[in-house]
Amino acid sequence: MEQLTTDRLILRLLTPEVYDFIYQNYSTAEQMEFLGLSSEEELATEKNKYDHGLSMFNKSFRGFQLIDKTSEKIIGWCGYHTWYLEHNRAEIGYGLFDDAFKQKGFMSEALPTIIEYGFVTMKLHRIEALAATYNIPSLKLLDKLNFQKEGVLREHYLVDDRMEDSVVFSLLRSEFKP
Repeated sequence: MEQLTTDRLILRLLTPEVYDFIYQNYSTAEQMEFLGLSSEEELATEKNKYDHGLSMFNKSFRGFQLIDKTSEKIIGWCGYHTWYLEHNRAEIGYGLFDDAFKQKGFMSEALPTIIEYGFVTMKLHRIEALAATYNIPSLKLLDKLNFQKEGVLREHYLVDDRMEDSVVFSLLRSEFKP
């Protein structure tokens, strides 16, 4: 299984093929451990995403588990979805599972490596990112990584029965400084 590393993290690649393998060959308990899930409800949610297609016509998914080297605990994820193969662009997403790991620079550490993977290995020309207007840490992180703000998508996501705006960012290969 492909892995990348940073000073404090192991970034374990998850592809549709990896999901196929674990869902076909691992027990429920092994699946939960491998995916870093703490309940069968969380596993059901992940399986639902899988059942509805990690890969579809001319789009694909490429994601990484963020594993803390010290504790060997899966602390979050980061990766590409809505990967338009013919246009060499994808949207990046990320998140940490536990508040105890937030505000410690883990995303600032992981994202440059994953962005470089996108431009070099996936041959992306453009990486897009969306953030909620009130998600100040994410907005600051994207700015720090040289993403350019392109605008706001009005009432773009349904969250807790309420439509929310998203700020759109992009980073071009020529703008990336590893």
